[in-house]
Amino acid sequence: MTAATEFAPGLTVQGFNPPLRLRDFGLIAFDMDSTLINIECVDEIADAVGRKAEVAAITEAAMRGEITDFKDSLRRRVALLEGVTVADMERVYAERLRLNPGAAELVAACRAAGLKTLLVSGGFTFFAERVRAELGIDFVRANVLELRSGPNCGALTGRLLPQCWGDICDGAEKRRTLLEVASLLGLEPAQCIAVGDGANDLPMMAAAGLSVAFQAKPVVRAQAHVAINQGGLERLLEVVRP
Repeated sequence: MTAATEFAPGLTVQGFNPPLRLRDFGLIAFDMDSTLINIECVDEIADAVGRKAEVAAITEAAMRGEITDFKDSLRRRVALLEGVTVADMERVYAERLRLNPGAAELVAACRAAGLKTLLVSGGFTFFAERVRAELGIDFVRANVLELRSGPNCGALTGRLLPQCWGDICDGAEKRRTLLEVASLLGLEPAQCIAVGDGANDLPMMAAAGLSVAFQAKPVVRAQAHVAINQGGLERLLEVVRP
C-alpha cells in the first residue's frame, strides 16, 4: 500500500482515493469486542472470579499480535473462567457492555444502502447474539461457552463447545466466514468491507476490498485502508459515502 495520509483529523486512508460509494459494496463484516462494543467480554467475565488482570494480559498480547496462536490464547483465557455463572455474564451485559459510538449509525446506513451485515467474533455467542438483535445484524459467528450440567448447572466449565463449522472462531475462521458469506450472496471479496481492531482481524481485513481499523492496535492501523483513530464508527461514512 501507499503511505497513509490524513483524510480528516483522526482519520487516515491509504491505497485508494476517497470518497467511495457505500452502494458499491454488498457486505460489511464487524469484529465485536472493542469494535462494535466498548469492552473485551472475556476480560470482564474474568472479573467475576477475580482473574481480570491475568486474562486481560493475555488478551492484550494477543491483540497486539505478540501471541500468534489465538486458539491457544483463547483456551487459556476461557479455562480461567471456570465457575463464572450465567448471572455473572448477565451483569456484564447489563452493566458494562455498551455499543461503541457510531456503531448503530454505521450499521443503519449500511442496511439502508442494501448491504448485508456480519458480526464475526473471537468472543462469545452469549454476547454476540444480543448485539446482533440490538443492531439488526444479519449473520453472526462466535464461540460458545460450555455450561455445567447437573448440580452446578449454570456455571462455566472453562471450555468451549465445538460447532458444526469448527472449534474456535479465530483469525482464519473470520476470513473464511467473510468469504463464505460473500460467496453465498454472490459477491466478490472486493465488494466486502471488514472492520476490526486487533491482530486476529487482519486475515479477514486482508481478504476484503476495503479494510477499516477502528481505534486499533498499531499493527492493524498500518495495514488498513482506513484508520479511524478519533471519533466513532460512523466516521467511515466520511470516506465511503451513503
